[in-house]
Amino acid sequence: MKLTMLGVGSSAGTPMVGCKCETCTSSNPRNNRTRCSSLIELNNGKTILIDTGPDLRLQSLREGLTQVDAVLYTHTHADHLHGIDDLRAFCYLQRRQIQIYGSHEAMTHIANKFAYTLREPSNYWDMPTLKVNPVNTAFEIFGQTIIPIPLKHGNSDIYGYRIGDIAYLTDVSTIPESSLRLLEGLKLLLLDCLRYKAHHTHINLEQSLRYAGLIKAKSTYLIHMTHDIEYASLSAQLPPDVYVGYDGLKVAVG
Repeated sequence: MKLTMLGVGSSAGTPMVGCKCETCTSSNPRNNRTRCSSLIELNNGKTILIDTGPDLRLQSLREGLTQVDAVLYTHTHADHLHGIDDLRAFCYLQRRQIQIYGSHEAMTHIANKFAYTLREPSNYWDMPTLKVNPVNTAFEIFGQTIIPIPLKHGNSDIYGYRIGDIAYLTDVSTIPESSLRLLEGLKLLLLDCLRYKAHHTHINLEQSLRYAGLIKAKSTYLIHMTHDIEYASLSAQLPPDVYVGYDGLKVAVG
């Protein structure tokens, strides 16, 4: 499998509008962060997108993305959902409906707020053509087992996902003990790391490193970062096997 980090930024993105801090004015392209999303390419050629942030169109153009076969939703905050309309491009290119997956709450939210996207295939592809699939236990798509990982995001119950030896955990405030057991033996972990200071709905750097030490993935990449985090500065202080993610980074997992 191969994972592409489409975006590793927080809800405001980096650079932030109107900000003149060191990170926002940096010439290092690894400090340019679009809203958080990743793409997984399976060995059979199928692709699984995780979340549809508002930068999906730009991310797709940047990466030359022309295929999305399924979408996993972690939760329904705007920075993870509101690019859903841009799935219409992939429905048009592929001439087929795209299956989307998430918690019952997330699928109900999408059905209520984006009802126009839930439609059966026809001769017209001018809108997204999607089908919701609520999940609460391990399920299989394209021959690959997907395990929802229950997480806390402040007071909200959301999902991370384990796909083979890859796990994607964004917008985390707490990882329950039962979920930690689902994360044993990972080769690649993408893990929330909002900023240096504590936050009530996200883990900060100290907490991210503690969880990385508990999970013990072969490689851990930090994602969903604000402009408080400058790429080179943080990279220089991380322990072995923990890295700062950046937009466009590709990681193969054998």
